[in-house]
Amino acid sequence: MRWLRRHLLVIVAILVLVYMLIPNAVVAVFSFNNPVGRYNYTWQEFSVDAWTNPCGAQGICDSLGLSLRIGLVASLTATALGTMIAFALGRYRFRGRSGTNLLIFMPMATPEVVMGSSLLTLFLMIGLPSGQLAVTIAHIMFCISFVVVAVKARVATLDPRLEEAAADLGSTPVQTFLRVTFPLAFPGILAGALLAFSLSFDDYIITNFNASPSSITFPMYVWGAAQRGAPVQVNVIGTMMFLIALVVVVAGQLLTARRDRARS
Repeated sequence: MRWLRRHLLVIVAILVLVYMLIPNAVVAVFSFNNPVGRYNYTWQEFSVDAWTNPCGAQGICDSLGLSLRIGLVASLTATALGTMIAFALGRYRFRGRSGTNLLIFMPMATPEVVMGSSLLTLFLMIGLPSGQLAVTIAHIMFCISFVVVAVKARVATLDPRLEEAAADLGSTPVQTFLRVTFPLAFPGILAGALLAFSLSFDDYIITNFNASPSSITFPMYVWGAAQRGAPVQVNVIGTMMFLIALVVVVAGQLLTARRDRARS
């Protein structure tokens, strides 16, 4: 019982993590299935045909490429804008600061159905047709809030005495930012960028309101394919994206641990 009390938190954390990864494991297992018929819901036999030809399903790689392009543009733009907003809110006091903080959280709290329909109305009023541009602008809009939250939390932990020491040693404001502030804030900026990309890549509701028939993203393709039987290639691409995200997270943890050991 003493050992159980001492390791209870770790055991619970592992069980929760396993529970969260069960859907990913099911998707990975069924990516090696050779279903009979259109639906990949029951295990039939082991096959690697879908892995050898992940673009075998019509239109799947086109939708994947569109999601990657929109996610990349949206995450980079939202990261740049969100980082500047986070530094302004975290470092400076100005009139309207509290109201700005409230406005930043509104896209995070607004239901996606409301946001998607509102953006569609706005785009129609200004004459912007539905399509890739409208979807990209919509993704940038709701990703900025998440970037601001991630970067602002990092900025709040920065020690201003480090910047003051750099200034005392003759560093210009630009040099101080590039050599002191930015490297210290970079983990938060990177976290915000990765979060923005994952949210943009995964979004369906807002995208569905503002996309056109020629701009079908990967989540929209999966939803449409599920109505008539999703191909095994959907599981393959989903497994690939999960493995890539896992590699990025593990690599980041290893680099952080290596840097901490070097400092100690």
